[in-house]
Amino acid sequence: MKHGFLKVAAAAPELRVADPLYNAAKIAETMRACADGDVKLLVFPELSITGATCGDLFYQNTLLRGAAEGLRRVVEESAGLEMLVFVGLPVEMNGKLYSCAAAVCDGEVLGVVPMRCPGDKHFALADDMVREVQIGNLYPVCFSTDLLFENTTIPGLKVAAQLGGDACAPVAPAAAHALAGATVIAQLSSFPMRVDSAERETAAVREQSARLRCGLVMAAPGSGESSTDAVYSGLCVVAENGAVLAATEDGVSVAITELDIETLTAARRRDTSFSGQHDSHVVIRWGMQRSETPLTRGYSKYPFRPADEKDYHAAAKRLLHMQAASLARRMQYAGLKYPVVGISGGVDSTLAVIICAEAVKLLGLPPENVTAVTMPCFGTTDRTKSNAIVVSEQLGATVRVIDIGESVMLHFKDIGHDPENRNIVYENAQARERTQILMDIANQLDGGIHVGTEDLSEFADGWCTYNGDHISMYDVNVGATKTMVQMVVRYVAETTDDKVLADALFDVLDTPVSPELLPPTRNGEIAQKSEESVGPYNLQDFFLYYLVEQGFTPGKVLRLADIAYGDEFDHETLKKWLRSYCRRLFSQQFKRSCLQDGPTLCGFSFSPRTGFLMPSDGSPELYLDVVDKLE
Repeated sequence: MKHGFLKVAAAAPELRVADPLYNAAKIAETMRACADGDVKLLVFPELSITGATCGDLFYQNTLLRGAAEGLRRVVEESAGLEMLVFVGLPVEMNGKLYSCAAAVCDGEVLGVVPMRCPGDKHFALADDMVREVQIGNLYPVCFSTDLLFENTTIPGLKVAAQLGGDACAPVAPAAAHALAGATVIAQLSSFPMRVDSAERETAAVREQSARLRCGLVMAAPGSGESSTDAVYSGLCVVAENGAVLAATEDGVSVAITELDIETLTAARRRDTSFSGQHDSHVVIRWGMQRSETPLTRGYSKYPFRPADEKDYHAAAKRLLHMQAASLARRMQYAGLKYPVVGISGGVDSTLAVIICAEAVKLLGLPPENVTAVTMPCFGTTDRTKSNAIVVSEQLGATVRVIDIGESVMLHFKDIGHDPENRNIVYENAQARERTQILMDIANQLDGGIHVGTEDLSEFADGWCTYNGDHISMYDVNVGATKTMVQMVVRYVAETTDDKVLADALFDVLDTPVSPELLPPTRNGEIAQKSEESVGPYNLQDFFLYYLVEQGFTPGKVLRLADIAYGDEFDHETLKKWLRSYCRRLFSQQFKRSCLQDGPTLCGFSFSPRTGFLMPSDGSPELYLDVVDKLE
């Protein structure tokens, strides 16, 4: 359970209809196998002890007594297993029959949850009264639709059960459970297999877990069910906050993965809809020993990109439209017609000029209204200058080349700086001269707007010159991480019919990220590479997502980075760049406290108005101390 991970399973074991003792033995067998795999929460289908298709046999005392005996055997087999198990069975109380979920843990029944809205005529509708029920010779236990099983070991782990047709109700019980604090929903289902059932039910699970910001563990009956009028597939699905982590449909199925309870509780903290008030819910506590949970779930190297790489074209197309539409709206609102963008041959400015071209197209303006300005100076290479010009010309933009070397040297003379001293003054003077030129050209055009190029990743690590490339009249990349920018540029390169443009874009993608503020090497190559100073940008985006947006501890972030990037970086390298990221995140906040307008594209931003806020004089020592103590 370290870092809030909980191994869970949804299982549809082999069963025989109306044979509770056989089914109990198969349930117990599955329990033992899952316990050996460190599973701590196990969910079986609705009516799993008897089978869901018993029909009028549900009215028979023999079957009901057999079901009670089956539950007793499951309870006995659970003794000594550190696992919360939900099994389904029919339960009679006060002359009525209910389809129920029994919560079993370490040799006892913690509670029984009846279905609210049964679709099967054999079962009664349950009210919200809290009662006690005795099943067979088991001791009386709490019987209620509103039970919340709270773990005493993992903070935030609260489990509630939902059965069968309740999931399809206009207001499903899971919603009330989530509002009461449940972070995991155990869904015991009984639907039969249809042509589209796997896709439809999986989508429903995904949607429900996203809407309720919860983990959802669902199990449906397997192929052992009666085939008289329907076929059953054993669909088992585990989802977390809108992402399907595991799914299987093999007739006899088990889907095993880990839920991240810390992710769910963090999502709840940011959403005031979830009050966590128990209201009418009865809280029942259960515990387990603390232990390390081996992780089997994977983590993408690029959390800001689609989980499935084959979907990146659609995502990139949408991002490009969002950026272009936002710029077009700002120009339309302000009565502007001429976007002005500084082009360097880097990936950020390349995307910015593409966005400008798309924006004027949306406004019905000619492409030459875009003014692309390249301003070579001491660190500019022929490669980047050429790519910047080629891309802009192929897009139809007006290209201006303004060498700023003489202006910067004059500035050095004015302030008494030795140009041989290639310190921060030497670098930042170039960046600020470029911004001044772009601002003035925008004013010169009488209807111009200086469009910024800095991306979200660079604002996070502060890799920009204050009042230089840090500022603009509107920044179209402010909400896009470096890996998102690269994705969109690659999409344009792969989909354009213009081979000259495509070749230039691919070369831009292959060019090292650099501010080009220091002179090139003797052979004309880029000498100043950003990633050598601040770390690989794919790692930075990984840290941005998990450390900043998700709020994970440095130790947990490093653990996930080891999983995602273990094939590229060793542990010490990852730790070094994580420490660097924590330090820069705090020290560079003053640049983020005065950012210009720009679109939020991924649900996260550093906007000082609506985004992630932190003080400019915050101390990084707590974070650095945590990183330094990591093994």
